[in-house]
Amino acid sequence: MNDQDNSSSPGNGVRRQDGGSGTAPVTPPDPEVPAKATRRHFSAAYKKRILEAVDAFDKGSGDIASLLRREGLYSSHLTTWKQQREAGTVAGLAPKKRGRKAKPVNPLAKKVAELERENRSLQKQLTKAETIIDFQKKLSEILEIPLKDSEGK
Repeated sequence: MNDQDNSSSPGNGVRRQDGGSGTAPVTPPDPEVPAKATRRHFSAAYKKRILEAVDAFDKGSGDIASLLRREGLYSSHLTTWKQQREAGTVAGLAPKKRGRKAKPVNPLAKKVAELERENRSLQKQLTKAETIIDFQKKLSEILEIPLKDSEGK
C-alpha cells in the first residue's frame, strides 16, 4: 500500500488521517445516526427571497448552481416553488400540511347521533314492555283469568 491513502494500520484497525505510521490512533467518526430524519420546511418569505435571487441571475452564468449549493437546495425545489408562485402569490408559496385532509363536519351528524341514542333507549323500553305483557298473558292462562281484548270484545 502506498502512504498517501488513509488505509488502516495493521493490527489496530483504526484509520490514520496523515497516512503515516506513527503510534497515535485517530478516533473514528461517530457512527450514530438520528432515529428519524426530519423533513425540511421553508417559509414563504425564504422561498420568495430565493426565487427573486434566481430571477436576478443570468441563466448561463452558473450563479444559480452556486446559490443552490450554498443553500443546500435542489433544482426541483426551484421548479416547485416557481409553479406555486404562478398558481398564487405568496399564499402559493406557503408550505402545505401533509397527510389526509380533515373531513367536513356534517351539520346534521349531532342530531342523527341524538336520535339514534333515543331510538336505542326506546327499543329497550319496548323489549321490557313486551316481556311484561307476555308474562301477564302466561300468568292469566295459568290462573285462568280472562283477559280483555284490546279491540273491546
